[in-house]
Amino acid sequence: MSHEFHPLYIAYLVYFNRDRDYFECHEVLEELWLEKDREPVYKGLLQVAVGLFHFRNGTVNSMYNKRLGAIKMLNSSLHKLNACSHHALGIDMERLLADVRQYIARLERYEHEPFDFYPLDICITDPLLRKEVKAGCKKLAPHLPLRTGYERGPKAKEWRPD
Repeated sequence: MSHEFHPLYIAYLVYFNRDRDYFECHEVLEELWLEKDREPVYKGLLQVAVGLFHFRNGTVNSMYNKRLGAIKMLNSSLHKLNACSHHALGIDMERLLADVRQYIARLERYEHEPFDFYPLDICITDPLLRKEVKAGCKKLAPHLPLRTGYERGPKAKEWRPD
């Protein structure tokens, strides 16, 4: 693979690997996914970030269960990414899929074997992509503070039941 990569894809990789800002990963990759006619590979990568976001920032209660939300997103990502070639988009897709499968397996045993959140890395295999991500790290400032937890928007906060 030796072509130029889309700036939004570069941003996704920077936010995913450097910042662990999975909310921002979702924002930039959703834009690219829409621009690329909803290609499943971009939706799958987006869902990996959303699954990690859910598990890291969620809670386990009757309103929302972070573990179940993460499992749902990560399983959905597998269905979309399984058809990709081993080095699709300049990344080691096989390794990412293996890491996601392992995360799902651990989440499925979470009630009996709880564990702290841990990030995943997306291994970049294409030398040009590696170079572009390195340059992107210098251009893109980290989004601090990272969005953590679930917060309802201003309109939802204004509404109060009688």
